[in-house]
Amino acid sequence: MSRPDAICIMGPTASGKTGAAIRLLESLPVEIVSVDSAQVYRGMDIGSAKPDAETLRRAPHRLIDIRDPAEAYSAAEFRQDALHAMADIQHNGKVPLLVGGTMLYYQALFGGLSPLPSADPAVRARLNAEAEEQGWPALHRRLQQHDPQAAANIHPNDAQRIQRALEVLQTTGRPISQWQAGAASPASFRWLKLVLCPARRASLHERIAGRFESMLAGGFEDEMRRLHERSDLSPDLPSMRSVGYRQGWAYIDGETDREAFRRQTVAATRQLAKRQLTWLRAEPGTLWYDLETEDVYCRIFNEVEDFLELAT
Repeated sequence: MSRPDAICIMGPTASGKTGAAIRLLESLPVEIVSVDSAQVYRGMDIGSAKPDAETLRRAPHRLIDIRDPAEAYSAAEFRQDALHAMADIQHNGKVPLLVGGTMLYYQALFGGLSPLPSADPAVRARLNAEAEEQGWPALHRRLQQHDPQAAANIHPNDAQRIQRALEVLQTTGRPISQWQAGAASPASFRWLKLVLCPARRASLHERIAGRFESMLAGGFEDEMRRLHERSDLSPDLPSMRSVGYRQGWAYIDGETDREAFRRQTVAATRQLAKRQLTWLRAEPGTLWYDLETEDVYCRIFNEVEDFLELAT
């Protein structure tokens, strides 16, 4: 039997993925599945660049607003939820259109996931305390000594992944890279992987800075204050570690001023985009498009149309 089809619109943050997806939705039999680790959380709207209510009315996105920010949401949970949503979309006679920039989520679908052990709150708390004293780059150097393979794929400031790798090492005595070698089976789909990215790095940086200014003008600071006021939220939660929210929490706490908040968030977003591009360049079978070229939407539409015709 032939494998079912799925289309992915990937790319670095602020590259125009949502706009492109909505254009395809208006002309083709597709339904959108969000692939964004911040947009799963309710109340994290402006800082996650979540589509507004009018956009979601015209173009519903699955896997948006499915968790409270106080809750964790893993790549394994995303894989399960995404596969369920994709099966439902196919049952409705349409094609899943996955849109977003959380590369770990794509990896969960394309390559499968490892059967990693459960989280250990006590170990996590201890690692967080050590990071506060020494900084995450110091813990990254420790990981490098014990699991150089994992450390090579983790940025020295990626607190969440450094913590998880050290947690697995401490609780099991085995490096996380060994656990990851036994990955679960990839999802069985015929993928069309479209990557949107400006050809000029300066253009992407301009888009990132401009989008953050729009977030500030749209009330991101007020959104951040509402989240900060909640007694069940803290900067250690996965939701509050998201780019923008992590810097916003420090600003509301008085650790930085507004200008530093702006500067640090834009810098962190650029770093995120760089990591996303590194992953995308290594991903096989991707087709790259520059949204700044005149006929780009026509070429994307033709590529998707040809892909779907081949499936019939």
